[in-house]
Amino acid sequence: MQIGLSVVILLVIFIVGNSVRVLREYERGVVFRLGRFVGVRGPGLILLIPMFEKMVKVTLRTVALDVPPQDVVTKDNVSVKVNAVMYFQVFDPAKCIIAVENYLYATSQMGQTTLRSILGEHELDDLLSNREKINQKLQQVIDERTGPWGVKVAAVEVKDVDLPEGMRRALAKQAEAERERRAKVIHADGEFQASAKLRDAAAVMAPEPVSVQLRYLQTLTEIAAEKNSTILFPVPVDFLQYFMQGRKKD
Repeated sequence: MQIGLSVVILLVIFIVGNSVRVLREYERGVVFRLGRFVGVRGPGLILLIPMFEKMVKVTLRTVALDVPPQDVVTKDNVSVKVNAVMYFQVFDPAKCIIAVENYLYATSQMGQTTLRSILGEHELDDLLSNREKINQKLQQVIDERTGPWGVKVAAVEVKDVDLPEGMRRALAKQAEAERERRAKVIHADGEFQASAKLRDAAAVMAPEPVSVQLRYLQTLTEIAAEKNSTILFPVPVDFLQYFMQGRKKD
């Protein structure tokens, strides 16, 4: 009698254990009855027919998936290693179970192959400078291919671009040359502006020779304030003409 009661209790526990499911707010259950899809259930308490219905649990939360480093040959024949991260979520639980065997693995493989193909269409400079544009193109292409699986790709971000050592040195030299070019252009522009201002000042001071002399005296005062032991003060030839004329008269 006790053995029969124990069997009944175990049978009840088995039936309840296989017929009752609790799904969280971010989870859905894809239910199959005798192998046929019958619907998506959840969240909350789910009751299944024991032995006849099976449920596959799917999460609707956004998944951050790392794309491992890929060997990419750019359009200008530079070999680099590039890795990325994808953010996606399931918007149709039924499709992600029925349309593809393993949607996580399939999405990861799709990201890797698309990363190699898309980056191979761009040159290295474009890859380094227009990363936002490339990220948008990657997201668009992967999202179109994973849409039939019920997967929505929200964003794709290229993380690291690993360059060969020789290419790093070449880029460093190129950046240094670019900085020197900009410095020379800025210096030349400053000299041009200063010369224009000096020309304007000379045009203002030319009608009044006394103003020129006052400017020389002001310059002498500024030099003397530096506490120099030797002062070289330029004297215009016009300033010495008065002394030269007086000497000729003597």
